[in-house]
Amino acid sequence: MSSEGRKTRFEISAGGVVFRRTEAGEVEVALVATPGGRWALPKGLVEKGESLEATALREVQEETGLEAEIVGRLDPIEYWYWWEEEGQKVRHHKKVYFFLMACRGGDVARHDREVEEVRWFPIDEAVRQAAHRTERQVLQQAAERMGANARP
Repeated sequence: MSSEGRKTRFEISAGGVVFRRTEAGEVEVALVATPGGRWALPKGLVEKGESLEATALREVQEETGLEAEIVGRLDPIEYWYWWEEEGQKVRHHKKVYFFLMACRGGDVARHDREVEEVRWFPIDEAVRQAAHRTERQVLQQAAERMGANARP
C-alpha cells in the first residue's frame, strides 16, 4: 500500500522510567501492561502549553498511580505507526522524551483505565519484558545511568 497522498501526523510524548531500590539495594522499575498484555514504559501526549517534564510526571502518575521525581533525562526515541481515523489510515511519526524518575510514593493499584496492570520488575528483567526494542534501549540506558550516579 502506497503512503503517497496520505496524511502524516507528528506527535510529541513524554514519559518516565520510574525506579525504586529494594532493601537489598537492587533496582526495580515500573512497567505498564497495555491492552493485550504488552509491557511498556508509561508515556503520553504533551498537552498544549505543557512542558515535557510536566507531561512525563502527569502521565506516570495517571498510568501507574505512582508519584515520582525527575532525576535525569534519557535519550528520546522515535517511531512510525498507522492508525485508523475516520475510515482512513493515517501515518503517525511519534517522538517520545523519557526521564529517569525516582519513586516517591503512590500505589500501583491506582492506575488509570488505559492500563491493564502495573508491575515492578528488576531492571534486567524489565529490559527483557519491554515489548518494544526502542523502550528496551531506554531501559538499558537507565540501568547504566543508575549504576553510575542515579542513586537517590
